Amino acid sequence: IIPVSGGKDSYYQTHIITKEFNLKPLLMTYDGNNFLPEGARNRDKMKTLFNADHVMWSPSVDVLIKLNRIAFKKMGDMNWQNHCGIYTAPIISAVNFRIPLIIWGETEWDISGMFDPEDYVEFSNRVRQEHGLRGFNYKDFLDDPVDSLSPKDMKWAQYPKDEEIIKLGLRGLYIGNFFKWLPNNHVEMIKKKYDWQPSLKPFQRTYRNFSNLDDRYENGIHDLMKFIKFGYGRCSDHASKDIRDNLLSREKAVELVEKYDHVISDDLSYWLDYVSMKEEEFWKTADTFRDPRVWWIKNKEWYKYTLRGKPQAFGPVYLNQDQVDNFEKRQKKIFNK
Repeated sequence: IIPVSGGKDSYYQTHIITKEFNLKPLLMTYDGNNFLPEGARNRDKMKTLFNADHVMWSPSVDVLIKLNRIAFKKMGDMNWQNHCGIYTAPIISAVNFRIPLIIWGETEWDISGMFDPEDYVEFSNRVRQEHGLRGFNYKDFLDDPVDSLSPKDMKWAQYPKDEEIIKLGLRGLYIGNFFKWLPNNHVEMIKKKYDWQPSLKPFQRTYRNFSNLDDRYENGIHDLMKFIKFGYGRCSDHASKDIRDNLLSREKAVELVEKYDHVISDDLSYWLDYVSMKEEEFWKTADTFRDPRVWWIKNKEWYKYTLRGKPQAFGPVYLNQDQVDNFEKRQKKIFNK
């Protein structure tokens, strides 16, 4: 099984497995109802280009909308359902179809983490639970007072039992452990070989146009929440990776980060319509996830330091006075230590 979205990584790993190792994979896609048109085009071509069977799995739109709302309020991540589905549906499929090998793409630690590719770490439910699912599981979404969900609604999110996985001998390997992960090179290769299409419109929060086409929010408001929480965004990730690959100078990277990391992208309006939420409610919830080690409040505005070490304002505070007092109390406690 190869979990695929139709993105650059999916094409690269499927190319390696089918064209260089002459294996017959089952392609498996979790569809969270967020695909950009270019992403859907690339995804749907894969079964023809690689002569592979392709299983698509998508929860109902009603369930997805509810999960977007619940997860945003619970953890500040409206895309929890995507992370959960990507890391769960392929394992369910492997157990159901009795296929003992899953080939993932880049390693979790290609950008950050405690391991090197040479450690040859394999996929585990612990990685899924701690990183992909943020420490939550499907049961945490069944008790929302507004958006009611049942265990049947979350069947796709229920990980197989350990006994089933052990009996099958299921393993998940990262192809990034065995081939140097150079996304810019991979993109040029798959564009030439397979007419793979990047985003036709520039993204508003990063300079790359070939990442996350399977999810219109990933480079947009999902990543905006990362900036709101931690003070940096997807452009910082892309620029850091490109610096390490000697494709970008640090000075140019700082310019790009200053241009993109803070932008409030247009897809915020799209998502608000999707989940029937007012923008003020969005900001009131988003502000509760600000990290007091990064942000501070001055004159009713949020401030943080730029990469050049200068304090800069990044928008109004939507917290009420009790929340402001609590935020500053936490901040004082942190820095007094």
